[in-house]
This record gives sequence, structure tokens and C-alpha cells, in this order.
Amino acid sequence: MTGGQSFPGLFFFKNSIPILQKEVDNQDAVWYTVLRKEMIVLETSKRITTKTIVYIGVFAALTAVLSQVALPLPTNVPITLQTFAVALAGYFLGWAKGGAALAVYVLLGGVGVPVFSGFKGGFSVLTGPTGGFIFGFVPMAVICGLAVKLFSSKKPVGKLLIVTVGIAGLLVDHAFGTVWYSISANISFWKSIMLVSLPFLVKDIISVAAAYVISVELLRRLRVKA
Repeated sequence: MTGGQSFPGLFFFKNSIPILQKEVDNQDAVWYTVLRKEMIVLETSKRITTKTIVYIGVFAALTAVLSQVALPLPTNVPITLQTFAVALAGYFLGWAKGGAALAVYVLLGGVGVPVFSGFKGGFSVLTGPTGGFIFGFVPMAVICGLAVKLFSSKKPVGKLLIVTVGIAGLLVDHAFGTVWYSISANISFWKSIMLVSLPFLVKDIISVAAAYVISVELLRRLRVKA
């Protein structure tokens, strides 16, 4: 090369550096934005997961507490507020979380924690006369949660449908309970209905309706606070 002259490629490279640097900066900015958004999503997911676990634990505990409000009967199936707690869990938490809360309740009792009526616990309770009702709590909570998801609560008809479907969930629980009791007590299915289903039906239907009303109020207050 002669003096005062420069290689054309070097000239192009030198003048391209600002452009390249700008492109790198832009890419860094894009990646930073993407990563920041991902971190926000992960942090939000973590908060939701923690909140979900807390709610599931709270409603499992609430069911345990209300199970102790019991009036013993000769049939060994006491009058309790369990159905109210189960319906409330489904209506408030939804079908998945509500079902999970009651599954936790059943599992805790099954391993011996005294969460069942009369401060009882253990596998023997699940296989005893009331075992069918206890297992039936899980599908009942799921059905109550599905009712809220499927129907709008903004109109009276929607509210009526939600309660009606919740009562259908209650009947599923009673079906579990009566079949189980008839096998356990070695009596006919119809006699089992007369002993352990019909005497509780009115009280349980009122419990489902009351649980829905209270769940609506609880959710409203939480939204106001939020």
C-alpha cells in the first residue's frame, strides 16, 4: 500500500463498528426484556403456587374443625357440618383446588391424624360405616367447583343452577355413603338410604345453599381488598 491510502475492507470495518455495536445493544435490550418478563412470570407463578397451597391447607383444616361439630346418632353416622365445609371448599376454590383440599383431608385422616368426626383418624375409619361419605367428599367438592365454572353467578338462574349442581354433588356423596354403609352393615341399599341418607338430606341441602351464599360473599370481600 502507498502512503495515505488504507485498505478498503479496513475502512468498511471501522465504519461498521458503531452499527454493529448498536445491533448488539439492541439484542441485549431485547434479551434483557425477555428475561425480565420470564422472571416476572416465574415470580408470579411462585406466588400463585404458595397461595394455592395455603388455601388448600386452610380448607382441609376447616373441614377437620367443622367435622367435630357433631351430634352422634345410633346409626354411627353423626350429624355434622362437614357437607357445609366440603361445598364451601368447592365453591370458593374451584373444582381442582377444592377437590385437592378434600383429598388432603381424607389422606390426613387415613394416616391417623384425628381430623374425622369425634377426633377420629386412621384407615379403620375409612373402611368403617362412614367411609363412603368421607370418600364421597372429594367428588362432591369437585362438582361444586365445576358448577361455579360452568354457570354465571350474575343472574338468578345461574345462581340457582350452581346450587342445584352442588346438590347433585351432595347426592353423589350420599350415594357413596349409602352403598358403603349397606355393605358394611350387611343391609339392603334401600334400608341404608332410610337410615343414613334421608334423615340428613334436608340439613345437607341447606348446607350446600348456605355454602354457596357465603362463598360469594367471601370472594367479593377478597376482591374489594385486592
